[in-house]
Amino acid sequence: SIYRGQWEEEKIYLKMSTTATEFLLMGFSDVRELQIFYSFLLFLIYSAGLMGNLLIVIITTFDRRLHTPMYFFLRNLAMVDACYISITVPQASVNSLVNNRIISVTGCAAQVFLVVFMVYVELTLLTVMARDRYVAICHPLHYPVIMSPRVCMQMTITCLLTGLVYAAFHTGYTFRLSFCRSNVVHQFFCDIPSLLRISCSDTFSNKLSLIVCELVVGAGCYTFIITSYVRIFSTVLKFPVKEDQKKAFSTCIPHISVVSLFLISASYVYFQPPSDSGSLKDIILSVFYTVIPPFMNPIIYSLRNKQIKGAIRILMTKTLSLRNKA
Repeated sequence: SIYRGQWEEEKIYLKMSTTATEFLLMGFSDVRELQIFYSFLLFLIYSAGLMGNLLIVIITTFDRRLHTPMYFFLRNLAMVDACYISITVPQASVNSLVNNRIISVTGCAAQVFLVVFMVYVELTLLTVMARDRYVAICHPLHYPVIMSPRVCMQMTITCLLTGLVYAAFHTGYTFRLSFCRSNVVHQFFCDIPSLLRISCSDTFSNKLSLIVCELVVGAGCYTFIITSYVRIFSTVLKFPVKEDQKKAFSTCIPHISVVSLFLISASYVYFQPPSDSGSLKDIILSVFYTVIPPFMNPIIYSLRNKQIKGAIRILMTKTLSLRNKA
């Protein structure tokens, strides 16, 4: 169990009407000083993640040398990450600062839809990026044909459209339920597992659909990514130059690590046994798949890249020269 003060609020909400009109999100702490600390910490993480992703979008858009399939997908991933981290973190920061955790049913439904949509698009884009690296390293002669601009655009649009359908299905299927057991969502944002735990309707079909989708989408994408990198590693080990091997491994291993952390933490949150009370562990694990990936991806995929860093230096030099002229 977590935080006595929040359980007192839950008891009040339990006495409300049988149909929920609003929800009460879980906070990171019941101590006022810690609430302010967590608020500023979340704000700093959000600011750093947002600026890092927006910087990648700007660099890969205006530098023509980076108009390749690899950087096209990096730009799309950065835009998704900027949106993804903006869905939950700013509101959690404000809620912790003003000590107000109430969210309307409509706002909760919108948050569920956007989170599910961004998670799906993020995972499928990471899968497409693994495919791009596989073709570039294992089939370099066919790379321009296989990963043509048209194919890259089609892949991205497919990720977005199927993500809309996926998110709309899960959101609609969740909010057809009745929420009369409690209004307290045991999470710092609205997510499906927490909502299912407070529903007084039969949630078996919802849980089954989550498991099936997680296995098909999550396990399917992860298997594809791992298979792609196993083939990449087998090809890289044949490189005669050790420096090329080191460069390839330094790019691939962090990618696999972040994807693994993302899927393992999300799977635990979604598949753990039902409970009527939240825990700090659940909130921390949720941070690993909602905050850490969009915060770390700019560092792992781009800011460690020599071409990106070179483009950033050129942009800064041009900016400083324009300021000096002004």
